[in-house]
Amino acid sequence: MLTKLKSIEENYVEKQAQLGDPAVYADPALLKKLQKECKELRPVVEAYRAYVHAEKDTEEAESLLSDPELHDVAQEEFRTGREKMEQLRRELRRLLLPRDPNDEKNVVMEIRGGVGGEEGNLFAADLFRMYSLYAEKQGWKVEVVSANETEMGGFKELSCIIEGDGAYSRLKFEAGTHRVQRVPETESQGRIHPSAATVAVLPEAEEVAFDIDPKDLQIDTYRSSGAGGQHVNKTESAIRITHLPTGMVVECQDERSQYKNKDRAMKILRTRLMEAEREKQDAEYAARRKRQIGGAERAEKIRTYRFQEKIVVDHRLNGENKTMSVTAFLDGDMDAVIDALTLAEQAQLLENVNQ
Repeated sequence: MLTKLKSIEENYVEKQAQLGDPAVYADPALLKKLQKECKELRPVVEAYRAYVHAEKDTEEAESLLSDPELHDVAQEEFRTGREKMEQLRRELRRLLLPRDPNDEKNVVMEIRGGVGGEEGNLFAADLFRMYSLYAEKQGWKVEVVSANETEMGGFKELSCIIEGDGAYSRLKFEAGTHRVQRVPETESQGRIHPSAATVAVLPEAEEVAFDIDPKDLQIDTYRSSGAGGQHVNKTESAIRITHLPTGMVVECQDERSQYKNKDRAMKILRTRLMEAEREKQDAEYAARRKRQIGGAERAEKIRTYRFQEKIVVDHRLNGENKTMSVTAFLDGDMDAVIDALTLAEQAQLLENVNQ
């Protein structure tokens, strides 16, 4: 692990040096890429440097244990150093876990009223308010894309985009069925009824871009076909390009210039590959959405909001940080639960890595 961390530090130092080069600022795309990579590497590098420092202090304290006059002080420093090293080792193992590639993306959120009729729609509105307040606390932006509002102020369904750093990493745990137990506004007898709303949380699709590796292309030239006569093509100006990973083939023979035919064929190939990738993203998006919001009766129940007991219970936390104030939670104080869910996910990843 330490060898890998040393390599990461060297990579970080190299990228920092690149950011100090004025020429980089002339290329906005490269600048953005380097800044993003440095931001992702910085926590790992800082923890690694702290570990190296703690290790050095611990070794120095150990070397003084044989000195009678300094033994007691050195022993305490040695113990403290070992504890700090172990703490940093745990932190580094966590930081080295594979990251969800969607974590830094914006979120497309869909909220729908489920079982419970109008009460389910009203609860959907409560959830939208909760996420809006949480986003405000995080400094994120919320934009409603579409909404089907009821006469009582609920939502049969609502779609919104939440923009901000790490939005998906925090909100991805919200996907599923949210169940509420309270006296509905539509209930005249004061009886508690269970209702539900479903939430889908999807990473916002990025613009599809392609860097086609020349090694993935097979380019063949051939003589254009035609009716003959003085305009018959006597040179091999026609182009056939095969994209080897996908088997996609593009041919172009309209121009008399081989260069122009190749340029046009590459444009067509790039467009087709982009469209194929876009269709793939759309299919993945639709499948993810279907899993998350297939109806409040079928989707997995993740949380229950119990108004009579004034608590929220998250069913995925197995008793640890399982309950919290329903009022505070609906006011957007969600960090404690999201932190606990994040730690639980990381613990599961660590378990999988160690198996």
